[in-house]
Amino acid sequence: MVILSSIGVLLLAYFIGSIPFGLIIVKLSTGKDIRSIESGRTGGTNAMRAAGVWVGLATAILDAFKGIGAVYFSHILIPGNHVWLEVLAPIFSIIGHNYSVFLIERNENGWLRFRGGAGGATCLGGSIGLWFPSLFIILPLSGLIYYFVGYASVTTLSIALLSTLIFAVLAWLEYSPWQYAVYGLLAFVALAWALRPNIRRLFDGTERIVGLRARIVGIKK
Repeated sequence: MVILSSIGVLLLAYFIGSIPFGLIIVKLSTGKDIRSIESGRTGGTNAMRAAGVWVGLATAILDAFKGIGAVYFSHILIPGNHVWLEVLAPIFSIIGHNYSVFLIERNENGWLRFRGGAGGATCLGGSIGLWFPSLFIILPLSGLIYYFVGYASVTTLSIALLSTLIFAVLAWLEYSPWQYAVYGLLAFVALAWALRPNIRRLFDGTERIVGLRARIVGIKK
């Protein structure tokens, strides 16, 4: 019975993650289809490019609540100490965000593909759900990485890496289970897979720059 209930929680987490808030908000505010703009992703970064800072921020907050909600529902629907379920629920939410069941389409070869985001905000939400104070560590540090390193993709990956580091330290101090650190590693794999094109551009030196570096380049021009 617990196994069936756990599968139900993971499916619910996936469906919650699949809600394309960026697509909905950008469409309502501008009439544009975010999938046809820039990267085509439905997350906060591309929503900001499509419709401005406030739309991007609203999208990121709602996407973060996907991860928070996944952990929350794993607690209330199956009470007790189910650590792996706590970990896997936000992972499934990230997968839903990156590969939404509501955004299935055919590519140029006729194959079905799932559209979505890159999962950074949802990953942050999962970390917040597992340990709320992580918000006050990950958010400012990832903000600094965004501004000074100058790559949105690196910032997204850093959220998972910071989560891993935080939960590894907490586990070492015996304040949280070691499985929470595994959450960060699994999230990193999910985010890195979604960001494969960006990682290739990083190695090629063609990835879009943002933050301070973009300002410096603009001044030089």
